[in-house]
Amino acid sequence: MKRFLCMAFVLTMSVGAFAQPGRMPQQVILTARATSTIQYGGPTRAEGRSYNFTPVFFIYPDGKLDEAGAEALLQELDIQPLLDSEYGNAMVINPVGDKYAADADFEAFVNLFNASRGPGNLKVVGIGQGATFVNQVIAQKAGGQIAGILSVGGKPGKAVDAAGVPAYIAGKGAAKVAKPYQAAIAAHADEPLLKVVVNPAEKASLKEVFAEAWKEVLGRNYRYNNYNHTHYEGAQFGQYGSYELEPYLDCESLGIKRIIVEQPVGRGQRGQDAPKQLWYEYWPEELLENAPARSVPVMVLLHGNQNDPRTQAETSGFIQVAAEDRFFVVEMEWQGTPNYQAMGHDGIESVLYQLFAKYPQLDPSRVYAEGLSAGSMTATALGIKKSHLFAAVGGHSGGLLVSPVPGFPSFGPLWDEAVQKRGAVEMPYCSVFGTKDNVVPYIRPDNWRNNGYLNAWNAYEQMNGMEVVRELDFSIDPVFAQHLRDRETIVTNKGDGITIETGVLYKGDIPLIRMVAVMDYGHWNFQPTARIMWDFFSHYRRDPETKKLIYIP
Repeated sequence: MKRFLCMAFVLTMSVGAFAQPGRMPQQVILTARATSTIQYGGPTRAEGRSYNFTPVFFIYPDGKLDEAGAEALLQELDIQPLLDSEYGNAMVINPVGDKYAADADFEAFVNLFNASRGPGNLKVVGIGQGATFVNQVIAQKAGGQIAGILSVGGKPGKAVDAAGVPAYIAGKGAAKVAKPYQAAIAAHADEPLLKVVVNPAEKASLKEVFAEAWKEVLGRNYRYNNYNHTHYEGAQFGQYGSYELEPYLDCESLGIKRIIVEQPVGRGQRGQDAPKQLWYEYWPEELLENAPARSVPVMVLLHGNQNDPRTQAETSGFIQVAAEDRFFVVEMEWQGTPNYQAMGHDGIESVLYQLFAKYPQLDPSRVYAEGLSAGSMTATALGIKKSHLFAAVGGHSGGLLVSPVPGFPSFGPLWDEAVQKRGAVEMPYCSVFGTKDNVVPYIRPDNWRNNGYLNAWNAYEQMNGMEVVRELDFSIDPVFAQHLRDRETIVTNKGDGITIETGVLYKGDIPLIRMVAVMDYGHWNFQPTARIMWDFFSHYRRDPETKKLIYIP
C-alpha cells in the first residue's frame, strides 16, 4: 500500500492505516488480515467494497492468550470472511501485565492507535475481562475516536466519552452495561449513527454475536478525522478532536441496487483480452423496473487521482441523497488502471449515451457531474467542454490548474473555450472545498493569484457571461474575498461541530455559481455537502433540443 504525493495537487487516496508487523507492541500477539491484497490505483476485485476506510479491529480477550489461543478466538468469532470481504485487519491484544490495568493498558491502546496512524474505521471488541477494560477505560477515554464497540460479558463502566460511540452490548448483564453508552448518546439525537443495541442472550455463540453486531452496529458507520489536516496524512491520538462519524455504505438498507459493468473496448492484441471499461450503476430499485420514460435524473461521480472507482459512491454522501430523492448514480473508472481503460472526457460522454439507450427511464435533460480532487478538475472541465450534455457540474477539493499536467485539465485551454462560448452557454457550477486543504490549497491573502479555485470560478463566470472577478479582497468577506448573495453559516453535527460557509454568484436573478467552504477542513469529501450540491443542481435542466439551460426556481 502506497502513500505518496503525486504532484501534491492531484493526490486523493485513502487506505486503511495498519501498524507494521515489525512495530507491533508486545501485547499484540496475533494479527489477521484480508487474504486478498489491495491493488493501488484500482480495485483488486470489481465486486465488494473499496479499500476506503476498511475496518480495523482491536480485540481484547478474556485474559492473556498465547498465539494458539488467539487463533482459536479469531476462529470462534469467524472474523476471516469479513476481513476478506472488507479488506479488514484484526489484532488480538493481550493485557500488558497478568491482568488488565487501566493506566498501562490504556497507554498501550494509545501507542497502538498511534502506530496505526489513527485508523479511521476502528472497531474495538472486548470479551469478558477484556470487555470490562473496554467499558471502563477505552469507552470513557477514547469513544470519540472509535467507530464502534462490541462488548461481550463484561462489567459496566461509570461513563462513556461525551462524543458517544456506537455500541453492541451482549451477554450477561448487558442492559446494565449499556446504560452509560445510552446516556452518552442521549445528547446526540441528531446523529442516527450513534446507536446502542443490547443483546442479553447469555448462550449465544461468539460467531452469532459478532455477526449480529456487524449487521446492526459495526458495519453501519466509520469514523475518520479531516479537521485541520487531511485524514490520510495520519494522526496521533486526540490530536484533532473527535472523529467524524459517517455512514458505511449499505445499499441494501437504502433500497439501492448496484450493478457492475465491465465492458470490452476494441480488440485485444497478440492473444490478449480486449481492454475493458469499468463503471458502477446505483439504482433506486423501483426506478430500475417501473419508472416512466425520461423521468430519472442522472448523477455522474468521478473519483480522485488513482482512487478506487467506488470512492465517491462510498464516501461522498451522494448515494444516501439518491436514496432519499430517487435518482440514478453512475461512478466511472474515468482515469484508467492496469486493469481498465481510461475513459477521458469523450469516454464519459460515450458511456452516458450508452446508458440513455439502455435505460429509457433516464432523463437526458437532467444530467449532472461532480468529482473529488482530480475528479473535481475533470467535472469542472466537462462542464465547459461538454456543456451540451450536462445541466450542472461541481466538485470537491479541486479547481483548474494553471500549469499543464499530463492527463489533467488545465486553465488555459478551458479559458479559451469559455471565452468562445461567453454568453451563448450557461452552466451552473458548485465549488466545494476545505479551507485547511494542503493538497489543493484554498485561497488565502498570500496565495489567491492563479489559485485553482479562483481559476475555476473565473472560467465559469466567463462562459456564463458574468462579471469576471479577478481581484479578491478579504476585507469584503474573510472566507470568499468577494461579494456573494445568500450568505449562510451552517453548523453540522460532525466532529466537534464542523461549520460550513456558503454563498452564491448570480447572473441577474439566476444563481449560477455556488461556493461551499468547509471550515478548517482538509482534502476530502464532506458528506453533508452532497445534499447542498444536489439541492443546487436540482433547479436546472438542459433542453435536449436547443441545449439551452432551464432554471426552475
